[in-house]
Amino acid sequence: MTPDALDFLDLGSLLDDEERMIRDTVRTFVRDRILPDIAQWFESHTFPRDLARELGKLGVLGMHLQGYGCPGASAVSYGLACMELEAGDSGVRSFASVQGSLAMFSIWRWGTQEQKNAWLPRMATGELVGCFGLTEPDFGSDPSGIRASARRDGSDWVVDGTKAWITNGGIADVAVVWAQTDEDIRGFLVPAKTKGFSTHPIERKLSLRASVTSELVFENCRVPADAVFPDVRGLRGPLACLTEARYGVLWGAMGAARSCYETALEYAKTRRQFGRAIGGFQLTQQKLVEMLLELNKGTLLALHIGRMKDAGRAHPSHISFGKLNNVREALHIAREARSILGANGVTLEYPVIRHMNNLESVFTYEGTNEIHTLILGEAITGLSAFS
Repeated sequence: MTPDALDFLDLGSLLDDEERMIRDTVRTFVRDRILPDIAQWFESHTFPRDLARELGKLGVLGMHLQGYGCPGASAVSYGLACMELEAGDSGVRSFASVQGSLAMFSIWRWGTQEQKNAWLPRMATGELVGCFGLTEPDFGSDPSGIRASARRDGSDWVVDGTKAWITNGGIADVAVVWAQTDEDIRGFLVPAKTKGFSTHPIERKLSLRASVTSELVFENCRVPADAVFPDVRGLRGPLACLTEARYGVLWGAMGAARSCYETALEYAKTRRQFGRAIGGFQLTQQKLVEMLLELNKGTLLALHIGRMKDAGRAHPSHISFGKLNNVREALHIAREARSILGANGVTLEYPVIRHMNNLESVFTYEGTNEIHTLILGEAITGLSAFS
């Protein structure tokens, strides 16, 4: 059997019927709903708010969680959905990741029964949007130093501080906020209309433009006692959520990479120079083959880590392994695809420069390349380089 240029290792055969159905359903949604307009959304710095309900109807918001209107899908199925969403755009996958793996997962994992009942069903449908406030202007890679604080005042808590680079912040109905208290770092649910809570858009981005990125500001922001997650203290809470989000990223990056590879391959077969298609030149073939190798290896890696996660054998360092490798290689694939397209590669007529710009953010967020390198370094040596 001649290998398929778009699935050279026949990785689709490693999926079961339900996984293929989920993959194909999300792929069709992206083709019909995202691809026709994404270049315009990117150019106009727009994320359509009504897309949240459509993603909820699709079933991808919190799809790997059990109960409360969530499908309880496998880790592999969730990963496949992330890959297909990011083949459309990193901003769309980021919305789903922050909604499901950060905001919803925080409530699902650490919240009270009342908090879960109040928020999760309507977040699963996209009626309500959540954001996740951990990163601050001066503390990104080192969340232990965050300065946002929460103090008790009678039976209430009063939150003060600033969070930065928060996806969904400006459209969120609720923020999951991590703040220093006299009892260590704790998590709080802060509804968007709470007095003393405001958001400010981060403008002039050249990456993730089809995504809402905001600064969250808390000034004497008072929330009731039942707004706090009762049983988690320290970084254990937010880091568990980050592991969930990073897992979606390692799949999603392969979706962006696939879009770039497919675009470059088709372009190389039809673009003619010196009287022949450029795909017939040795240097172009070398670029395409290198892209093919890393795309298939990265997708196989994502699938393997997904199977480990479903079996309960995936360690956070395995997720770092996948995030480090797959985002790095996806960015390389995007850059090589851009070179094949030449001048056409810098226009929004093709998806490559959009993916390339987006991946520059993906390379940094949910743990920088350097942070994941040091996580793996500690895993194999037993020695921490963080302190």
